[in-house]
Amino acid sequence: MAIKFPIVRPVLPAIDVYQKYVQSVFDSKWLTNSGPLHQQLEQRLAEHLGVEHLMLVANGTFALQVAYQALGLTDSSRPILTTPFSFAATASSVAWQGHQCQFVDIDSSSLNIDPKLITQEQVRAASAIVATHVFGNPCDVHHLEKLTKGLDTKVIYDAAHAFNCRLNGESVLNWGDASTLSLHATKIFHCVEGGAIVFKKAHDLQRAKEMINFGFNRHQYPENVGINAKMSEMHAAMGLSLLDDVDAIQEQRIEAVDTYKSLLNDDFEFQQWVDGSCNNGAYMPILCKDEKQLLKLMQHLTEDGVQTRRYFYPSLSEVECYGKRGETPIANEISRRVLCLPLYGDLTVSEVKQICGMVKSALR
Repeated sequence: MAIKFPIVRPVLPAIDVYQKYVQSVFDSKWLTNSGPLHQQLEQRLAEHLGVEHLMLVANGTFALQVAYQALGLTDSSRPILTTPFSFAATASSVAWQGHQCQFVDIDSSSLNIDPKLITQEQVRAASAIVATHVFGNPCDVHHLEKLTKGLDTKVIYDAAHAFNCRLNGESVLNWGDASTLSLHATKIFHCVEGGAIVFKKAHDLQRAKEMINFGFNRHQYPENVGINAKMSEMHAAMGLSLLDDVDAIQEQRIEAVDTYKSLLNDDFEFQQWVDGSCNNGAYMPILCKDEKQLLKLMQHLTEDGVQTRRYFYPSLSEVECYGKRGETPIANEISRRVLCLPLYGDLTVSEVKQICGMVKSALR
């Protein structure tokens, strides 16, 4: 069956707008290493999001890995507390750096890590807490801040889903020691491939800027162990081409989410967003009654040409290569019945209504 409605379809700018930026790259012959488009996008994106100390990197996974290094998470004997309900990159970035993932269960309403389950003993033993704003829904940032106050335990937010998400009027990216964004093609705002880190402190930003360029300091001496995680000018060109339209793109996505919820409200449970924040239109998850219903729905929708995806399955705490540390019954159960429906920038209300009709038909 041909796909009528993909799970996601990247938004592309008008070709002439992109060509204008690409032409400037050809004119300057500056392709990478913090070129003029990179610098322009960094500045404009920070202004748009309402943050300071923002830097661009090649992708969202590098963003996490560089944040860990820049914040000095080098003691592999200390575990990192993290969520089991997230994309694989959250746990794999921790494990890749040689750290142990210690999984903490989630809140069944917000679907975020539940700080009430984290003990002070765990916080003191850990080098960091890596928490995901799941589907863009802000974590209980106040509680997590209280847990780590006065300790050397860092807080890093995987904010891959939280573009333009605000909490009580302020960017959610301003919480924690660092927050990371994915600017992958599937996201609300993208650079084809890309990522960003927002640091609380300027000196962490400066250290990270050196790290993504092989560790070279301003004297071109490799002062720290580094890596090549720089964003190219071609990727920055895509970001600049889309940035002027991102608010309109996001509004259309939010309208689609609102339509889904109004039409499917009697059929499914939904993630509950925290007070002081609003759904940013990043994903359209539904909570099925059980895994049996989920699998039946997936099969019927696939036959009708509607692509769905099990974000996020399996629970990361059940994956062998991440160590399987921590008791997470809620996340394990939730992961078996969450399904994401199609959502992208040019999905119309009329198309959402068609999909909802197919969903209701599949449930009969």
